[in-house]
Amino acid sequence: MSSLSLAARDSSTMLRRNLLHARRYPSLTLNLLLTPVMLLLLFVYVFGDVMSAGIGGGRADRSEYLAYLVPGILLLTVGGTTIGSAVSVASDMTEGIIARFRTMAIHRGSILVGHVVGSVLQCVASVALVGAVAVAIGFRATDATAVEWLLALGLLTLVSLALTWIAVGMGLASPNAEAASNNALPLMILPLLSSAFVPVDAMPGWFRPIAEHQPFTPAIETLRGLLLGTGIGSDGWAAVGWCLGLTVLGYLWSRSLFDRDPR
Repeated sequence: MSSLSLAARDSSTMLRRNLLHARRYPSLTLNLLLTPVMLLLLFVYVFGDVMSAGIGGGRADRSEYLAYLVPGILLLTVGGTTIGSAVSVASDMTEGIIARFRTMAIHRGSILVGHVVGSVLQCVASVALVGAVAVAIGFRATDATAVEWLLALGLLTLVSLALTWIAVGMGLASPNAEAASNNALPLMILPLLSSAFVPVDAMPGWFRPIAEHQPFTPAIETLRGLLLGTGIGSDGWAAVGWCLGLTVLGYLWSRSLFDRDPR
């Protein structure tokens, strides 16, 4: 059996292990899912009229604000779900199972690949669940074509991959699961500082560069353009560039920590 076949076999085994863990301990995923769902319901039903009036020039329309909000909530869901990856990796590193894996004849990289692929699948499932809630309360993207829906799914998957590798690095750099959860909080805070809830143009001048020059804003604007038909401009290339850069950075960081960590 070739080394590539061995790596694929071991990676699938580690993926199955991580998916079984997620199924047996769903509380972490459910807790992370509650935040975007609650924010979606809060901003639509409590602040919807006021926020839509501010964005629409004085005309209150909750349904328009729902359409504006959903792409940002979907990216927030991805960021929150990847926190579970940091916690899971930190738990593995501190509970001794990785030390056991190091003594076995398995492909070393398969341990991280199993975590990453499992997290991406959980992100996609979480996005589908939150998206179902959005559709249930009135979100529609009727103008989006099948190609645009596929591109939107591809973008969400790419963002999930990039943030998961960063989360894995955070988990490896943390001394325990609690620290990993705290260290990964920026993955959920950054969407709050983006164009998820209000346009960047409506923000104070001193704060606007923070919202503009971060990875979530171009991804959110690209997702809005694909689903709602708004202009994308250079945001699409910026989103892909951020994702590829974070993926490479997270992969190199994670491999470096994993290869030298004796725990």
